[in-house]
Amino acid sequence: MTTNADEPQTRPRRRTPAGAAVLREDVTEAIRAAVFEELAAVGYARMSIEGIARRAGVGKTAVYRRWRSKLHLVLDVVSAIAVMGLPTPDTGSLEGDLRLLYEVTSRALRHPVASQIIPDLQAEAARNPEIAEAMQKTLREGQEGVALKIIVAAAQRGEINGHLDEDLALDLISGPLYWRSVVIRSPKLPKDYLAALARATAEALKAL
Repeated sequence: MTTNADEPQTRPRRRTPAGAAVLREDVTEAIRAAVFEELAAVGYARMSIEGIARRAGVGKTAVYRRWRSKLHLVLDVVSAIAVMGLPTPDTGSLEGDLRLLYEVTSRALRHPVASQIIPDLQAEAARNPEIAEAMQKTLREGQEGVALKIIVAAAQRGEINGHLDEDLALDLISGPLYWRSVVIRSPKLPKDYLAALARATAEALKAL
């Protein structure tokens, strides 16, 4: 018989299914939340498994059962950030889909925790090729995966050329907002900026 891998030793043992130790989902989520908090508080370089475990209220072994290193744990969080709250818009128009995408992405990027974590991870990516590769992969799969669906839907509606350069189109969709929110880190977007960006991007895509 196996016991719950995350069950404190002071509690009575309970019968669990045979096989591998059961990993409680609430503990996993507590650890992920602790990673966000620890990254925002001390940054990647100073972050430790000990600090994460302390914030999550678990032992270090509970963390290592799920991720074999600090790097793999952070890469899992990067994947979560990349797709944070991103829907696949379906407003019926290219401009409307872009507007919705930009509104949701802007809120995610400007979240207090995400706005601290992403620049720090970008700095680490310049020094750590593994982080750089993972960030590029996860951000493309998250943001650009949604953007590609917008392009396909617009082509099916006849709003844009179905044979346009997809890489260029994805750059047009994703680049401006990331530049302003992540690179420049503008504290506040100008009034009606997202609506104007959606309109300008839609026109640019139609011209490709």
